[in-house]
Amino acid sequence: MMRDRSRGKVYLVGAGPGDPELLTLRALRLLKRAEVVLYDRLVSPAVLEQVNPRAQLVYVGKELGEQDRVQEFILHQLLHHARSGKKVVRLKGGDPLVYGRGGEEWLFLTEKGIEVEVVPGVSSALAVPALAGIPLTMRGVSGGFAVLSGHTQGGRLPDLTPYTRVDTLVVLMGIKERSRIAQELVRVGRRPEEPVAFIERGSTPQERVVVSTLGEVAAGGSEVQPPAVWVIGEVVRIRARLKPFEASTALEPRPALSP
Repeated sequence: MMRDRSRGKVYLVGAGPGDPELLTLRALRLLKRAEVVLYDRLVSPAVLEQVNPRAQLVYVGKELGEQDRVQEFILHQLLHHARSGKKVVRLKGGDPLVYGRGGEEWLFLTEKGIEVEVVPGVSSALAVPALAGIPLTMRGVSGGFAVLSGHTQGGRLPDLTPYTRVDTLVVLMGIKERSRIAQELVRVGRRPEEPVAFIERGSTPQERVVVSTLGEVAAGGSEVQPPAVWVIGEVVRIRARLKPFEASTALEPRPALSP
């Protein structure tokens, strides 16, 4: 479909895991120049402080049970503002194409003739474990990793059998269903004594790391609050031998970010 160059443009921008220092330069420039910003629940206040003060901010965070309704609102808003000739930033936590429905929004806008540019972000699946001192791969410990969504489809867990053969497993959005996911992983073959770590609010001053085992999580242990990234695998043990950057200093005063 031909695009109407007189219309505005939508930028699908990754906000990273929370610390504004982890924004890309391209993302920062766009936030400074945006006219409309639609942002998700996981975008941190520190990142929002970088937005053009004259821009219209639209909160489009989803709560359980209202995902479809809010997604329809998001699509309507993106289309409306782009057709009004605005420079629109769709700001998503982490990377816009990793469990963020960014691909769906991109396809919808393209079919409506709206120009779209994707600005990748630092995915929380990668950044949060690293900042907490957990390397997802390490010679002799982990030769690979997989990222899994913890969301259920109609209350049903996905088939977790393929994940038994992955050295390191990263689960996003899986805190509510953590016991069920752990039970199923043990049932299909992962060891109950395997170490796990939950990293709450990674890269922010509120970061908290909870270390446990898969069996303890399956039994209902490990009190964790979302948002959190869940890492399963022997690499979790490496954390005790490393000295990860203190999260409490992640947002200390630094030279001002410039576009």
